[in-house]
Amino acid sequence: MPKDRLNKVSCSSYRCEIEVTLEILSGKWKALIIWNLSIHKVIRYNEFKRLIPGITQKMLSQQLKDLEQNGLVNRTVYYEVPPMVEYSLTKMAEDLIPILEAMDKWGKYFVDNYKHSNFTS
Repeated sequence: MPKDRLNKVSCSSYRCEIEVTLEILSGKWKALIIWNLSIHKVIRYNEFKRLIPGITQKMLSQQLKDLEQNGLVNRTVYYEVPPMVEYSLTKMAEDLIPILEAMDKWGKYFVDNYKHSNFTS
């Protein structure tokens, strides 16, 4: 649960539980981080920069920390020289994959069918 919402679990605190999901996945990078982890299973910190072009080191660190705090990402540190950090998905995050797959499918459909329609039905 996002830190600022720890005591706000019910629909009376959120307008709907969908809002919780959107808040946890909000931002440009979190869904992409989870998506890449679902494909690659384990990713080292520096590999994310190659897999997600355009993400800054600061933003990557922040997004991974948020995902870890919300129980979606496991962080494993190997104390060697130089230290190595690997990330993987938790079971809770793995449960999000069908949702992300549906979003991917819908996004492709939208681009293919409505990109040039000026959003009219």
